Amino acid sequence: MSDKGNSGGVKVVLLGDSGVGKTCIISRYISNLFEDNVKSTNGASYASKRVDYPKLKKSLILDIWDTAGQEKFKALTKFFYKDAAIVILVYDITRRDSFDNIKNVWYQEVKENGAKDIILGIAGNKSDLYENEEVPETEAREFATSVNAIYALTSAQNNNGIDKLFEEIGESYLNSKMQGNNQDTKDGDNQGKVLKLDAKDAKEKDKEKKKKKGFC
Repeated sequence: MSDKGNSGGVKVVLLGDSGVGKTCIISRYISNLFEDNVKSTNGASYASKRVDYPKLKKSLILDIWDTAGQEKFKALTKFFYKDAAIVILVYDITRRDSFDNIKNVWYQEVKENGAKDIILGIAGNKSDLYENEEVPETEAREFATSVNAIYALTSAQNNNGIDKLFEEIGESYLNSKMQGNNQDTKDGDNQGKVLKLDAKDAKEKDKEKKKKKGFC
């Protein structure tokens, strides 16, 4: 898993259509600020935050990339998330098209170009506008489950669900790394056992050779 960002931390990339609130989510998470009239991101922007995970007694530096959702920036966006360790797909719960594009465009691109062990999150943003909801939460959760993604309803305006989302994806990343290290240790132990067995077999073969020589 590739996990290096500008600060040597874990690279996190937010993807989704223009206007779904990616920039607002990052601003709220990094600085606890919310601006109602945010301009569309041109290309990509970057922010970094050190996060502690008390349950695992670990900490991470998250290098968080905000990418443009406009069609004209698609090629540039691919460049930024190709080596990401974590991707968060963001849609607007009041815009059915933004959710459909998560399923049919953004997720497919991550699947084709991202790492096989990438940690995936899905954020249903603008939950404060639930009266205008076009995408039922149950439908979104079913899709998240089908692609093994962490799901959260978020609101950058009300600061709901954002901290929890980043907490869960960070813990998922750390757990995957620890499991990988454990597997490496097991493989190393097995390799050592094989070598020991091979050495033992070699000694037995030497004894047999010596016996044969004696018989001659």
